[in-house]
Amino acid sequence: MRFAARHMLQAWWFELFLPRLGFGALAARGRPTRMQAIARRFHVLAVDLGGLMIKVGQFMSSRLDVLPPEITDQLAGLQDEVPPVGFDAIRALTEAELGVPLDTAYASFDPQPLAAASLGQAHRARLADADAQISGFAEVVVKVQRPGIDEIVDVDLSALRRVARWLSRVDLVSRRVDTRALVEEFAVTSLEEIDYLHEAAAAERFAQNVAGDARVNAPEVAWERTTRRVLTLRDVTAIKINDVDALRAAGIDPADVARDFAAVMFDQLFVDGYFHADPHPGNIFVTPHAPGMDAGDRAWSFTFIDFGMMGEIPATLRRGLRRAIIAAAARDGAGLVAAIQEVGALLPSADTAELERAMTQLFARFGGMGFAELQRVDPREFRDFGVEFGDLARSMPFQLPENFLLLVRAVSLTSGMCSALDPGFNIWDAVEPYAAKLLRDEGGNSLRDLGSRALATVTSAVSLPQRFDELASRIEDGRIAVNSPRLDRRLTVLERTARRVVSAILFAALLIGGILLRETDAVFGAVLMWASAVPLLHAVFAGWINRGR
Repeated sequence: MRFAARHMLQAWWFELFLPRLGFGALAARGRPTRMQAIARRFHVLAVDLGGLMIKVGQFMSSRLDVLPPEITDQLAGLQDEVPPVGFDAIRALTEAELGVPLDTAYASFDPQPLAAASLGQAHRARLADADAQISGFAEVVVKVQRPGIDEIVDVDLSALRRVARWLSRVDLVSRRVDTRALVEEFAVTSLEEIDYLHEAAAAERFAQNVAGDARVNAPEVAWERTTRRVLTLRDVTAIKINDVDALRAAGIDPADVARDFAAVMFDQLFVDGYFHADPHPGNIFVTPHAPGMDAGDRAWSFTFIDFGMMGEIPATLRRGLRRAIIAAAARDGAGLVAAIQEVGALLPSADTAELERAMTQLFARFGGMGFAELQRVDPREFRDFGVEFGDLARSMPFQLPENFLLLVRAVSLTSGMCSALDPGFNIWDAVEPYAAKLLRDEGGNSLRDLGSRALATVTSAVSLPQRFDELASRIEDGRIAVNSPRLDRRLTVLERTARRVVSAILFAALLIGGILLRETDAVFGAVLMWASAVPLLHAVFAGWINRGR
C-alpha cells in the first residue's frame, strides 16, 4: 500500500502537476529513468512479499505489446525468480494432507523443486506401484502449496482492495472502470487458484475439450494423491515455449510456434469458451513427437499445465467477441463498435458516431501493422491521434463484462509471448485466417444478417419521400438543430480555459495590490496576498480536475 501511494503521488506530480506549470518537457525527459526505477522497486517488493504480487509482476512483464521495455525488462526475471520453500516444510505439509508418510505415498520424491511458483512449488516423484497401476502412469509431478499461503493471499487481497478504493475516488479512473469489481473478480480467481481440487477438475475439463485437437495436450490427474493443497499430475515436462535455442535444436521454428499458439488460444477464447487464463512461459511446453506417436502429421504439440486460473465465456459474450474479431479483420470501424456494444463493454446509451469515425481512422492509418512495424511509426502520429480522440475515449461509458479481466489477461500474455518468439509477428496475420474460418462457420448467420440488411434497406427506401417531406417542413418552421459533439466539447474546453485565465488575472491583481498596500496598510495588504491563493489554486488545478469529467 505504501508502494502504491508513493508512486500514485509521483505520477500525479510528474504527469499532471508539472505539465500544468509548463514543465512538461522536463517531466517527459526523465520518464524512462523513472519507469526503470519503479519496475526495479516493484521487482524487489514482489520477490520479498511473494503471493499475488508475483502474479501482478508476471502479468506486467508479458505486456510487451503495451508496456515500454523499461518496465518489461526489469520484471522479466519474475517468471522464474521465486525462492523455493525448504523441503522439510514441504514434507510436513504433504504428509499432513495425504495422511501417510511421504515414503508410503510415493516410491520416490525429489527434494529439489522442479519449479517454484508464487503460490506453490513442484517436485518430481514416482508413484507407488499400486497407485501407478490405478493411474496408468508412474512418473509424476507433485505440486505442493506454499505453507501459509492462505494468510498471505488474504493480506494481499486486503491491500489490493484498499488501493482499488483509492482509485475509485479518482474521477478519471472511476468513470471508465469499476476498480472494486475488478479486484473482486481477481479475488475469486485467486482463491480458486489455491484450491488444488478445483485445479484438478479444471485440468480434466480442459483435457476433454482438447481431446480431438492434435495441437494440444494436458496431463492426467492422479486423484489418489490429490487434495486441496497437494496436486499430483503426470510428468509432461518438455521444452519451455520461450526457449528459442532449444526449439531450434529440436528442429522447431519459433515463428511456427508463435503462429500456432495464437491460433490455439483464439480457439479456446472464441470457440470453446473455456480458456487457460495464465499462459505465461512457465505454463506452456512444446512437446516434440517421437516417431510412431499417434499425432497425425504434426511433429510437435503444446502441453498446458497449471490450471488454477481458467476463464469461461458465456455464449452471448462469445458471439459478440467473434463478431469483434471479424470486424477487426475486415477493418470495419462501425462493425467493431457494434460488437463492443454487443459484448457489453460499451453501454447502449453511448453516442457512437464519433467513436465509429475514430475506429475507421485508426484502421486506415495503423490497421494491419504488426508490433514491430508500430514501433517504427513516428510517435508524433500516436500523440496526434490521442489528442484528437482522447477526450472522446474518456467520455465513453465503458464497462467490463463478467470474466473480461481474465480474457484481457489471456490475450495480453498471448500477444506478448508471440512477439517474443517472433519479433516480426503480426497479430493481424493470426486474426485474418481465424476470422475467415468464423465467417465460414457462421454462414447461416451471415445469410440472415444479409437478409436483415436488405429488408432494412428496402424499408428505408420506401420511407425516404416521407422523411424528405418532414425535413422540408422542419426547415420552413426553423426547427433544425445541429448536434456536434466535438464542437460542444471544444466550446466547453474554451469556456474552462477562459475561466482559468480570469483566475490568473485575478491572482496577479490581488498579489500585486497586496504587495503595494503592505507599505501603508500591512494588515489589509497581507489579507489580499493570502486571498490571491484562491484564484491561483483554481488556475492551476481546474484543468486537472476537469480532465476526468
